[in-house]
Amino acid sequence: MTSTSCVKDDDWNTPEILCNNRFDAPTTTMADFVKLAPAPANSTTYSATTYKVPADGSPVIFDAYVISSDESGNFYKTISFQDKAENPTVGLQIEVDKASNYADFPVGAHVRIKANGLVLGLDRGTIKIGSVDPTYAIGRIPSILLTRYLAGVCDGNRMDVATIVPTKLPNLDAAKNEKYINTLVQVSDVQFSEDLITPVHKAFIEYVAGVGQDTDRAIYGKNGNNTIIRNSGYSTFGANLLPEKSGDLTFVVSRYNGNFQMLIRGLSDINFNNNRFLPGAPDNPSASAVNLFAGSDFENWTTFLSSVNNFGLKTYATQGVGLGYNGTNSLQIKGTPTANDYVFTSVATSGLPTKPKRITMYIKGTATGKSLSFNVYKTSGTPAYYTYNLGTFATGAILSPSDANAYTGSINTNGQWRLIEINVSTLTDMNLVAGKDIFAIKTGTSGVYDLQIDNITIE
Repeated sequence: MTSTSCVKDDDWNTPEILCNNRFDAPTTTMADFVKLAPAPANSTTYSATTYKVPADGSPVIFDAYVISSDESGNFYKTISFQDKAENPTVGLQIEVDKASNYADFPVGAHVRIKANGLVLGLDRGTIKIGSVDPTYAIGRIPSILLTRYLAGVCDGNRMDVATIVPTKLPNLDAAKNEKYINTLVQVSDVQFSEDLITPVHKAFIEYVAGVGQDTDRAIYGKNGNNTIIRNSGYSTFGANLLPEKSGDLTFVVSRYNGNFQMLIRGLSDINFNNNRFLPGAPDNPSASAVNLFAGSDFENWTTFLSSVNNFGLKTYATQGVGLGYNGTNSLQIKGTPTANDYVFTSVATSGLPTKPKRITMYIKGTATGKSLSFNVYKTSGTPAYYTYNLGTFATGAILSPSDANAYTGSINTNGQWRLIEINVSTLTDMNLVAGKDIFAIKTGTSGVYDLQIDNITIE
């Protein structure tokens, strides 16, 4: 394989490559190959005994697609690849004693790995393959030997280069999952931390005596989730100021021991064109928002009660006449539950959007010792609902589904109306049939509640 031109910008253009298939057809899948990695001894161990693929055994060959690029210097002597160009199931990193790998293996390159003689294992939190090394568990493959193990897959006389489609995730916390390590993902509505923008506007990396340092920069999502963007001291974009605005971020998921740290390939992975936001504060309901259930604006108490299912309403939940948003009426929750209560469960009204994205509600007041939990009901299944937990709440929240109801945290809006958003955009089986259960509010046992809730809408 011979390179005749190189990528010169962050657009990941494909070099002209004369290609000859070096290896035979795959003998396994990348997903099955990764399963050969020894498991860590326990959940806090981030290195494990490696597995050496027999050098003289049956050929172990699998295909993959390159997702990293060292053109901008943020990856060094490593190549990350995943098993599919879109919707991958697994990612992997190969250690190579060679730089400028983007010239031979651009982003999207369809590659074939012959793993015989290499070692596979968990190295500081990330599954890697590399060479046998007397010092390191997984060593770098010498550059002169790289073609023995790694080659492009040909499409005619050129390397096959696919368009990599980042896996779109709902928030930054979702990216902190082992299954996404060494895969390319994208998260919308994120921005760099406020303290990196003002009062001193920081660059991607710090410099000490004029020498660039590896630098972590905090990135936040609208729902308050956050993670770290790790920037190499050798990155060509290191001196650039961090973008002030918010938007979409594409990155390769990585981990160092127990800490997730995300890696961009260059500035083109940052598409920040929107104004900054207050983390955790949702956008106000749009003009298309409608009542989630009959009476969910709590103006007509009889209408609201007609939407409650046969389990009824807890006695400490009453109409807050004149206490609602903008002086209207509200649902008042005032008391100390003696159990983890369903305050009420409502049934869907007609005319709901067929593909809703979010449920919103305004809330004002305090809850001491416990917080709130919400159920959004499914068309079928066990459990019959998705759970969303508010946790500690003060200025706003965007909630994603949780594993189970939880009531930990407290609420204090400091006398202000604040907005809660429940993200339902990823739900494919939310019940929208009129007359069937759709939504419930739950309180935690022994919590002291003094809350007003108003205008529960869906859009």
